[in-house]
Amino acid sequence: MQKWKYRHYKWKFYEVLWIALHSETWEKFVVYKCLYETPELIKEFWEAPFFVRPYDMFYEEIDINWKKVKRFEFIW
Repeated sequence: MQKWKYRHYKWKFYEVLWIALHSETWEKFVVYKCLYETPELIKEFWEAPFFVRPYDMFYEEIDINWKKVKRFEFIW
């Protein structure tokens, strides 16, 4: 996995920080943060929070208008 910038299929940008492992199941998770303003989250958490998504879900392809696209695509 490259720890750089990714674009979500809805055209918002994120930075992947690291891969985490669940301590019981050893399932892999992607830890990432958004690269856009999130005033509603900052109001609640005081800063932009980190997000966690299962590794397989982060890299899966999804159907959008009957077309397969990557949920997150590496951009740089």
